[in-house]
Amino acid sequence: MRSSDALTLVLVGPMGAGKTSVGRRVAKHLGVDFIDTDKRIASEHGAIAELFIERGEEQFRELERRAVAAALLENGVISLGGGAVVSAQTRELLRQHPVVFLDVTADAVAHRVRGSARPLLAGDDDPLVRWKQIYEQRRGWYDEVANVTFDTSHRPMQRIASEIAAWRREQS
Repeated sequence: MRSSDALTLVLVGPMGAGKTSVGRRVAKHLGVDFIDTDKRIASEHGAIAELFIERGEEQFRELERRAVAAALLENGVISLGGGAVVSAQTRELLRQHPVVFLDVTADAVAHRVRGSARPLLAGDDDPLVRWKQIYEQRRGWYDEVANVTFDTSHRPMQRIASEIAAWRREQS
């Protein structure tokens, strides 16, 4: 849906919070497109894990910032990678849009991140310990850009999506 009255909604949050799962459902509720910026980056530039290795995190964040800027021009429900908020430029872009922070507890996310191919969780450390460290580093940025927070730890994704869609409609 690309019209002057199109709804835009951005989802931010840590790895494993359900941004893609919830985002697809919210988009369906609102009747708009769903955009996953990580998937866009991967389709245009290759696997994210490889981008981190070949180009480094700084260059990846620049690709991410560009993908976010482009997605924001298209309208719809936009799911950002967990680290998109690291960039001050991206945070500034988000100030002009309704942003939902999908929060999740470490206990609830544990099974979601173990054995994943997420580049920032790779290595010999326990992925959950690393997840907690990354979450603590980024938590303030999620709060900074968010207009509202929904916890995805223990509630059905469909219910959360319905509540987010209702909240977004109220913002119009």
